[in-house]
Amino acid sequence: MTERIPEGDESSAETGSRRTTDPESTGSAAVGESDAQAGVGAAAAAAGTESVGAGAEDTGPAETGQAGEDTGESASSTNWVRVLVASAAVLTLLLLGAAAGMLIGLPGSGNSAAPPENSVDVGFAQDMTVHHRQATTMATLYRVNGEDIGIDTLAFDIDTNQRTQIGWMQGWLNLWDRPLTPTEGYMAWMRDDAGHGHGGDAGASAEQAMPGMASPDELERLRSLRGAELDVYFLQLMLRHHEGGVEMAAYAAERAAIPQVRNLASNILNHQTAETQKMVGMLAELGAEPLPFEG
Repeated sequence: MTERIPEGDESSAETGSRRTTDPESTGSAAVGESDAQAGVGAAAAAAGTESVGAGAEDTGPAETGQAGEDTGESASSTNWVRVLVASAAVLTLLLLGAAAGMLIGLPGSGNSAAPPENSVDVGFAQDMTVHHRQATTMATLYRVNGEDIGIDTLAFDIDTNQRTQIGWMQGWLNLWDRPLTPTEGYMAWMRDDAGHGHGGDAGASAEQAMPGMASPDELERLRSLRGAELDVYFLQLMLRHHEGGVEMAAYAAERAAIPQVRNLASNILNHQTAETQKMVGMLAELGAEPLPFEG
């Protein structure tokens, strides 16, 4: 349960051709929107290039008698460089995404009445931000430790697109003068027919309340794995995470009051559905099954 957002059945196979999706279907902010999206695309491309460059850093020849020690230290240093580069990319993309969120359509700005704090619009923006952040964490872990090029490309797409979407949603919440995180528990906005929130207990954690979220133990295991085991487990966790995100996006796409929020939710729904199908195929190629999903 990845920033213009690519639409279609599959993510691009080349990191140099990343697209982001504008949650605005129409509007007079097209020029500002275009400039902001161009900045996001450039930052994403730069982040991808830096990560690859850092990962390929040459450690130089080891001296006689110290080859094993030098190689181990160099590998550790390389991983830390990649982590630092990824962290810098996080900050850059969030800032650019927030700027884009303020430029595209300014949902609610044409009306003095911002959506209520208990509305679908506000709750979706708050909770999907939290949901997306876990996805970007998992994607970053794979990009640091994983080796499969196809899965790395998928992780890059998820990471960059969802960071841009986080920026939009946080920008909207600031414009509406609403809290950036929920104050009365997660998922209260996603009510069933009886009017009960999806999250249940108001004191539940995000991992407990939100569909598809990985537990702390699952994230710790993801950090520890390498090779084929990492490939399979990353796809399993991310597939289940997307299934939860699809539920949230479908609800908001139908019930949010503000057009831009509905459009973003629809784009998330379409894009994550396509990525879900892609991950099911990847797991099948690896001889693995998806994890059970309980919405």
